[in-house]
Amino acid sequence: MDSQTAQALGAFTDRYCDAWRQQHESWPQSEELHGVASPCIVSSSSHVVLWQPQPFTGEQNLDAVERAMDLIIQPAVHAFYTTQYAGDMPARFGTQALMLLQTWSEDDFRRVQENLIGHLVTQKRLKLAPTLFIATLDSELDVISVCNLSGEVIQETLGTRKRSVLAPSLAEFLTRLEPIL
Repeated sequence: MDSQTAQALGAFTDRYCDAWRQQHESWPQSEELHGVASPCIVSSSSHVVLWQPQPFTGEQNLDAVERAMDLIIQPAVHAFYTTQYAGDMPARFGTQALMLLQTWSEDDFRRVQENLIGHLVTQKRLKLAPTLFIATLDSELDVISVCNLSGEVIQETLGTRKRSVLAPSLAEFLTRLEPIL
């Protein structure tokens, strides 16, 4: 596993949870994840769930994606998706607001892998270099991804060659993220 990425993700998650606790005096909460089982759940009410990150307990790799696509995935992406279970976290990179994607549970991890495979199949069909998404943007056509060839974090428009480099590595990208509450 890529320890720099795992540490940077843990540090960002700590910044996010600390900011949430400072502002709301509780763990982060989510309406979207209410009613969805997870080891992260601290408590829930009628419409929200309070969560705290938990260590990832599944198989710590994306081997299923690698086998399905016959490619080797950047170690940083393995670390990103298998370091912890947590809720998705709103963040800012420079002036760009985004939603940093996380795995909520073992079931969610399987779903994420299926979505990554679907994303890679589309890219292969369109003869685009392989990327693996890590965050969403307000625009449904744009995502933040890791280029599987270079390891750079990029903003890309789905289904096109439009890509711009945001950071040379996933660890650096995560280090520069600021929580949005």
